[in-house]
Amino acid sequence: MNRPFLSLVLTAFSIGSIAFGASSKKPNIVLIISDDMGYSDIGSYGGEIETPQLDALATKGLRFTNYYVNNMCWPTRASLMSGLYPKTSLSDGSAAGGFHPDVTTLPQALKTAGYATFMSGKWHLSDPAEPNGHSAPHMRGFNHSYSTYWGTSDFFAPADLNLNGVDKEHEWKGNPDYYYTDAITDYTLTFLKDHQSQSAEDDPFFLYVAYNAAHWPLHARPEDIEHYEGRYSMGWDALRERRYKRMKELGIVDPNWKLSPRHPDVPAWKDEPHQAWQERRMEVYAAQITSMDRNIKRIVDYVKAQGEFDNTLFIYQQDNGGCHVEYPLDRVGSWTKPFTTDGKRTPITPGNLPEIMPGPQSSWQSYGYGWANASNTPFRLFKQHDHEGGTRSPLIMTWAEGLDPKRAGNLTDEVCHVIDLMPTLLEIAGAEPVIQKPLPFEGRSFASVLMGSEDELPPHESLFWAHSRGKAARVGDWKLVSENKEPWELYNLAEDPTELNNLASAMPEKVALLEKRHQEWAQRTDLGGKK
Repeated sequence: MNRPFLSLVLTAFSIGSIAFGASSKKPNIVLIISDDMGYSDIGSYGGEIETPQLDALATKGLRFTNYYVNNMCWPTRASLMSGLYPKTSLSDGSAAGGFHPDVTTLPQALKTAGYATFMSGKWHLSDPAEPNGHSAPHMRGFNHSYSTYWGTSDFFAPADLNLNGVDKEHEWKGNPDYYYTDAITDYTLTFLKDHQSQSAEDDPFFLYVAYNAAHWPLHARPEDIEHYEGRYSMGWDALRERRYKRMKELGIVDPNWKLSPRHPDVPAWKDEPHQAWQERRMEVYAAQITSMDRNIKRIVDYVKAQGEFDNTLFIYQQDNGGCHVEYPLDRVGSWTKPFTTDGKRTPITPGNLPEIMPGPQSSWQSYGYGWANASNTPFRLFKQHDHEGGTRSPLIMTWAEGLDPKRAGNLTDEVCHVIDLMPTLLEIAGAEPVIQKPLPFEGRSFASVLMGSEDELPPHESLFWAHSRGKAARVGDWKLVSENKEPWELYNLAEDPTELNNLASAMPEKVALLEKRHQEWAQRTDLGGKK
């Protein structure tokens, strides 16, 4: 990232929160992230899944249509908490290694600005074997954290559940009513109630709510699954067309965009041999998301009841695109138990087996290629890939006292990245300048976009990705991207945002130029375990 953006970030922090709205009180911040969901899943981005609370926030807020994340869970969370590209922020370039010792995390920086900081949900940025290690959330800036450290969790019995590093597995043992999505919210509200009772009236809070919905496994309450029964009998082909049409109506995509073709590993719906099982997979997936939305409403309602809604910035985003992975029977780990924990000790059968309907704890399945292809409408590919389907996320920002009223309910096509979020929130919070280490901030604040002054925000000179099955560089409207070590592909995103017309063979000089930029970035940011 070019260095003029750094000076923009550092000088902008002196603006303070007084510039945002009528109140001089610093805004509360509620940052909500969901797990492994596609760009078109929620209602305000074109989906049919019922998300009335997120849609209500979108109606009062600003929706970003060009917001990028990284292509898997922990890389996005690392950037979210540091304002850096993921490998730079971690001590050994992996999630298990935890944060680099010199990194200032988002909650640490906000605490210096007077914020109480709380986290509830999936952390995925430290070693689960070290619940009190140096990179656990309560060791990296959160006053209190109710969390899991694994990348995946049994929704009915999370294996590594803890409160500030203290084991909390007793909460679900013998408790058939336990459901992780609900528990994440229960602790969120407990933290807020304690903050209200123990803090001064003007003390702001930062709340990071990291739901594991709708990550594999497909686990949902029976009544939530029943609510969606029969909704997906049309199949994934018709669903993609319906979502695409709705997205154009909402303005999420330009009418001139082309819908990417069905992924080659996905059969036509009419040729799918296990339609009833496939329908149930998507029913459970939708049930997980609606359950999450219902819990988000609990948080919003509490903040409203305390008279804090107008001065609270609500943020919603996802960590990567929909996940296509068809998990085999041997995909098990410490997160997988042999028997259910409801007292019945029903054997748990892992793997995507069409003879077993997903949803209960006794199953351990994902929703696969066909539905992930629909979730990522209109884009190509999935989680683990750096094509648009793996890295484009909704971003909703709602703030009654700070958002330009003319922006409420509108869309912005400003190109932003998850590395931008920490600088943005620090500017809004009026925080002191943070000299981030081991490298300076890679992102830049886009707080001015919320104020309706997009012309004042310099565009990203370049953005980069490299993880799992993808690598990519975006410079201006040009994107160089590779799928799973395959040759580079080149696209002009202004003309071809769904990446259908590969220009690599026609423009080798452009490929070489962008490849050199990517190599320079990779060398600069691959710090590994260096101090």
